[in-house]
Amino acid sequence: MTEPTMNHNARVAIFASFSGQGGVERMIVNLAGGLAALGCPVDVVLARAKSPHLDSLPPGVRLIRLGSLHTMSSLPALVHYLRREHLTALLAAKDRANQVAIVAGRLARTSTRIVLRMGTTISAALNGKSPLRKAVWYAPLRVLYPMADAVVAVSEGVAADMTQIARLPPRKIHVIPNPVVTPKMFHLAQEPIEHPWFVDHSAPIIMGMGRLTRQKDFPTLIRAFAVVRSQSSCRLMILGEGQDRSKLKRLTEVLGIQDDVDFPGFVANPYRFLSRAKLFVLSSVWEGSPNALSEAMALGVPVVATDCPSGPREILQGGLYGPLVPMGDVDALAEAMRATLANPPDKVFLKLAVTDYTAEISSRRYLEVLLGKNA
Repeated sequence: MTEPTMNHNARVAIFASFSGQGGVERMIVNLAGGLAALGCPVDVVLARAKSPHLDSLPPGVRLIRLGSLHTMSSLPALVHYLRREHLTALLAAKDRANQVAIVAGRLARTSTRIVLRMGTTISAALNGKSPLRKAVWYAPLRVLYPMADAVVAVSEGVAADMTQIARLPPRKIHVIPNPVVTPKMFHLAQEPIEHPWFVDHSAPIIMGMGRLTRQKDFPTLIRAFAVVRSQSSCRLMILGEGQDRSKLKRLTEVLGIQDDVDFPGFVANPYRFLSRAKLFVLSSVWEGSPNALSEAMALGVPVVATDCPSGPREILQGGLYGPLVPMGDVDALAEAMRATLANPPDKVFLKLAVTDYTAEISSRRYLEVLLGKNA
């Protein structure tokens, strides 16, 4: 891949709201570092700035706190920032930030390119919602998104979804894999663990990771684990925090597997756990491009995933690098888990599948779009 020609005056910013511990925040930190490594000055401009991931921002990246209570209320401050800084491009991440960025770009009346990032399959997230609820969501996308200079989709599935929902011309949409694989990730994966499960090695550990919410469908994973555990000794660890924690713990008690399921909550370094697991399972009912799945493969960990919209089918290349099972199908998921534990694929084979998800390659492709070099 040819490196984008850098204008020495080029400056870019990433606009978002950091309010938690999610994968989007980690992705933005990785991208900011990747762009800075390419010699492009980067600001991370935050409506809200409350996240442990902020501690990982590279020293060369400037953090701008707009001091807003909500993304939408950050509009005046963002307009002032755009007028003051004369950026080459502004990348917005997450839907509300995308909307604010479009309006701010119009009000600021500068030459700054406005690029939006869409990281989830909206139609799948709204599946089962009322027509009114969908209309409320879709209206601003159809009005505002076509005003952007470009839109980055994290997978082909998300791109197709945006084409249909926002009625964007294909020339404006660019599919770029997330910058999730970094040298730092491999370094963190080597850190020691004191958790007793990783000391006695008496049973293989199956890993799940993500927010404890409906999207991740951890109940299906827990039920499938109960089936696998009834056939052979194993343990399940689910990293992450969320509103469904108590419900998930009760489910393990109902199934009688509570001693073999652990919920450590949010951990600052999940890679030391993930790298030592014998299997990673993604049980989601929708995604955009699941970072944890790419990270597990980069670390050589065998994977099983639901064939949810969107991302897993693309990452696993139709099931070549790991089984794809129907969403919510406990028996199919259990069988795929059992078979993969019994016959894991080669680690090098898995790592080669996610080379496009390195921060270096992804950042170069982002920079091309931000600088308008991709036309």
